[in-house]
Amino acid sequence: MATFECKVYELTIEPHNNADALELAVVGDYRSIVMKDAFKTGDLGVYIPEGAVLPEWLIVELGLEGRLAGKAKNRVKAIKLRGVLSQGLIYAVFPDAWSKTINVEGFNIAVELGEDVTELLGITKYEPIIPSCMDGEVESAFGFTLKYDVENIKRFPNVIPEGTLVSITEKLHGTWTCFGYHPEVGKIITSKGLSDKGLIFKDTEANDANLYIRALKELAFEDESTILDRAISFFNDKPVYLLGEIFGRGVQDLHYGNLKPIFRLFDIYVGTPGAGYYVDAGLVTEYAEYMEIDVVPTLYTGPFSKEIVDNYTDGKETVSGKESNMREGIVIRPLKEFRDPEIGRVFLKSVSEKYLLRNNGTEFN
Repeated sequence: MATFECKVYELTIEPHNNADALELAVVGDYRSIVMKDAFKTGDLGVYIPEGAVLPEWLIVELGLEGRLAGKAKNRVKAIKLRGVLSQGLIYAVFPDAWSKTINVEGFNIAVELGEDVTELLGITKYEPIIPSCMDGEVESAFGFTLKYDVENIKRFPNVIPEGTLVSITEKLHGTWTCFGYHPEVGKIITSKGLSDKGLIFKDTEANDANLYIRALKELAFEDESTILDRAISFFNDKPVYLLGEIFGRGVQDLHYGNLKPIFRLFDIYVGTPGAGYYVDAGLVTEYAEYMEIDVVPTLYTGPFSKEIVDNYTDGKETVSGKESNMREGIVIRPLKEFRDPEIGRVFLKSVSEKYLLRNNGTEFN
């Protein structure tokens, strides 16, 4: 889950090769289709990303009544128009005598380059209703859960230098899952949404049908130990967090032909959140093999380039072996962990165009 914000950017305008009346407004590597001559390179605009839910006044201001997604026709989704993928909307920033302004319900409000105007515009992030199997009784473990964000490489296209050794893994369409342990808390089972809030599921009879608890118990070995038990032993009772994806029928709209929930590991964190470290990509696979934990498919290991990212983002998923199933996308991470001043840990995703444009998709966290 990437950071959600609607910020003021300087735009680059490119031609739309298949439509004389349209152009492309570029923010990072995102492209949004706009009317020709509505903007010029160097203008400022608010980039409104996919998943944004717009207030009615803003929909009217943009001239998009009845043209957005969702039952209320108020949600931004990717579209393809005249052969070009358009991700997000651009809201104009206008110059006046003293400053740059945006129209907010009839009032001109001064804004600056880089400013986050999400709240000012009344925009919210779309949050689907969580199925009952992903819900349950919870308790606080504040300070002992991880906040985990994977930013889109289109937003930060220059963070990974060309030639950096990277691992590219398949991004599976399931639900982010943490099976963790901390001596001060005990075992930790949590989802993306709960982990961000410092909450974990209670391992009680009332949660017997809970997807996350059920998946961990079904991952038991012959000696009845689970993958979490193996990890606790492997890391000598230190705090450890196994991060991965649970997928299968009933989890999301893509299920990879699995009738039961399946877990695949993609990351390991060791230590107390905020004071520990993520295990380097190569070691994740090595440790997982030793602990007999299945990992997400690795598609490529080698020097980074934008061409490599483009080559692997689209295609067929590699889990079920069926050529008819689309790939959600990929995750790109350096073989050796490093941080960037703007985004922190460098760990990026690239999402398939077919996945973005599919019908009746689900995005439960």
